[in-house]
Amino acid sequence: MKVFCVGGAVRDQLLGLPVQDRDWVVVGSTPEEMLAQGFTPVGKDFPVFLHPQTHEEYALARTERKSGHGYHGFTFHTAPDVTLEDDLARRDLTINAIAKAEDGTLIDPFGGRSDLAKKILRHVSASFAEDPVRILRVARFAARFTDFSVAAQTLELMRSMVISGEVDHLVAERVWQELARGLMEAKPSRMFEVLRSCGALARLLPELDRLWGVPQRADFHPEVDCGVHVMLVIDMAARLGLSLPARFAALTHDLGKGMTPAEILPRHVGHEQRSVALLEPLCERLRVPGDCRDLARLVARYHGDIHKVAELRPETKLEILERCDALRRAARFAEILAACEADYRGRLGWEEKSYAAADLWRRLLAAVQSVDAGAIAQTCADPRQIPARIHRARIAAIKALSSAAP
Repeated sequence: MKVFCVGGAVRDQLLGLPVQDRDWVVVGSTPEEMLAQGFTPVGKDFPVFLHPQTHEEYALARTERKSGHGYHGFTFHTAPDVTLEDDLARRDLTINAIAKAEDGTLIDPFGGRSDLAKKILRHVSASFAEDPVRILRVARFAARFTDFSVAAQTLELMRSMVISGEVDHLVAERVWQELARGLMEAKPSRMFEVLRSCGALARLLPELDRLWGVPQRADFHPEVDCGVHVMLVIDMAARLGLSLPARFAALTHDLGKGMTPAEILPRHVGHEQRSVALLEPLCERLRVPGDCRDLARLVARYHGDIHKVAELRPETKLEILERCDALRRAARFAEILAACEADYRGRLGWEEKSYAAADLWRRLLAAVQSVDAGAIAQTCADPRQIPARIHRARIAAIKALSSAAP
């Protein structure tokens, strides 16, 4: 029985990056032997065990054979005669197919160290094409390792997987899991650029793919279409360190522009409502968590109004605060403003601009919160008049703030 550290831990150590989790492969053992040594079984499809002290995952070396479509369409074989190289051969990328023995020796049968040095994401073998999740993983690694490129042969293999329909067998949960992880990487735009370059974006997120080639407003840079703008926005969201819900909202805030009637371009009248309408089936299809869906819906609907706060009537300002539930959910409203800031600064030459609208909205919210609704209710003889009086007091607070502004 021999034990090897494999995958991301070895890769990240070679890159000089912090190692988060370690995965281990056990060669020459059996499930019975692992149990006898105190390991706890956790694998459903193949033998994976938790170490009795460290609780790290130890998997028996295995091979796999395609038996159906999609991520689950595999049968696995584990036995004491399965070699380390057999196990490494089934992995996705060469940089993830490096093992480290207990004495520190590196085992690298597929040239992973060379590809690390060359900064290339390259598939291990033709079996890469059997698992469509690997398309998403390559795209996600491109977003994490921002100076790595995808090997031409790997990109061509990914295109063939899209053309053959293999990508259509991805289950919603895995698509969302990989998209969410990619959005939280250093440069999320690279994930979507890779997906688009192999044709997978049109199959997985057609609502987003439609944005490329659609012109922005005339006052924007002519070379920046709606798709490029959204990529600038999500990279700004990453730069600002925004949460996953805010980054997803940044990604989807302009979906409606892909459906703007050609005769009114480059104007996008009514795109906010179209964006919300497109978001609903997208979130249902990918089973997007509720916090991400709800924040994205509000940002899509109100980001235009939030940008032009200085031009709005007091009644409209209060209506937006109320519809965003800002009085009860101030933290979520802060996330809405953060996503809007990413949108505002996600334009060429605007990266360092300050977003004055956010500060004004924060002061508006504070003014509205300063209205003592309880005191108003106590002094109102007719309970039916309480909502109207509170409303008037909040409008008055907004007007007072506006008149006091320099």
